[in-house]
Amino acid sequence: MSYKIKRVHYYHLSVPDQPGEAYQLLERLADQGVNLLAFTSSPIGPTSTQLTIFPEDKKNLVTLAKKIGLSLIGPFPAFIVNGSDELGALTYIHKLLYLSNVNVYATSGVTDGHDSYGYIIYVRQEDFERAAEALGI
Repeated sequence: MSYKIKRVHYYHLSVPDQPGEAYQLLERLADQGVNLLAFTSSPIGPTSTQLTIFPEDKKNLVTLAKKIGLSLIGPFPAFIVNGSDELGALTYIHKLLYLSNVNVYATSGVTDGHDSYGYIIYVRQEDFERAAEALGI
């Protein structure tokens, strides 16, 4: 089972739940050279959406946000895992966290349908260093 785990930081941004909001943000970030490692969105109430941005370079994102008036919440720590997709691929990672008594409070993942996957692991900020140690990073 091969995989790589990376420490990352993410930020939240609330936008109106309307067509084009994510597109407009992503276009602005790309135009300004902000590369993203991951991006998610989820509803927060009947009229708003929370965008979650995982920048490759958090300093670059924060500088841009100030420049263009984006109201970011964060940074918050997380882990991004990239690995070979096989049966039970995530079991060992979760076992390491479990044995260290780290609660995983959210995850998100996707496979490319062939042999690779990407996975985001969210743990509480106060558990982050213990989780990193458990994961060997």
